[in-house]
Amino acid sequence: MTLTGTSCPVDSGGFIGAISQWLVGLMSTLGGFGTGFAVFLENLFPPIPSEVILPLAGLTAAQGHMGLAEAIIGATCGSVAGALVLYGIARAVGADRIRRLFDRMPLTEASDIDKANAWFDRYGSVSILVGRVIPVVRSLISIPAGIAKTNPLRFTLLTAIGSAVWNTFLVMAGYLLGGQWCGILTILDRFEYVVIIAAVVFVIWYVSRKLFTRRGRHARK
Repeated sequence: MTLTGTSCPVDSGGFIGAISQWLVGLMSTLGGFGTGFAVFLENLFPPIPSEVILPLAGLTAAQGHMGLAEAIIGATCGSVAGALVLYGIARAVGADRIRRLFDRMPLTEASDIDKANAWFDRYGSVSILVGRVIPVVRSLISIPAGIAKTNPLRFTLLTAIGSAVWNTFLVMAGYLLGGQWCGILTILDRFEYVVIIAAVVFVIWYVSRKLFTRRGRHARK
């Protein structure tokens, strides 16, 4: 797929290029709904970060496949919808069950929830607003908010405001970059294997750390 007004194919053969092609195709076809759907998935399963999705939404808007406001509103609706799903699950399941679930999962433990709860207890509603602009925290902050049974209307409002700020910034960045995305995509593809290796090393370190912590904890029992 070649972007209108540029000589640059979105799919440059690399993994990032393939993701970009899929996202641009989705958003070009479905407009704001496609943008919202992609962001909704990112909130629940973050293998494709919003740092990639949102600039591409802006780029798609710059090419005339949807309006700029449509891209921002769609992205914000997707953010709120994804956050509400996690909030609802956490509110219904409760702290004890989520702690047990995290303790049984291979890459998590109950202390992860304890840390999130402590952070939420310390900063309260402000953490919902600020958390929407922090990678990873964007999704996790919904869990302690649900456990604490934060007022749904307040949670939705703060999530919408924080998400709108973050989404507007990144969508506008992609919109203003326009055809320069081609050069950025080329650079990203060149460093693709470096990113993959770094991710693998991080996963190995993280898993080893979790296993070591669990063994130490069990040995003390």
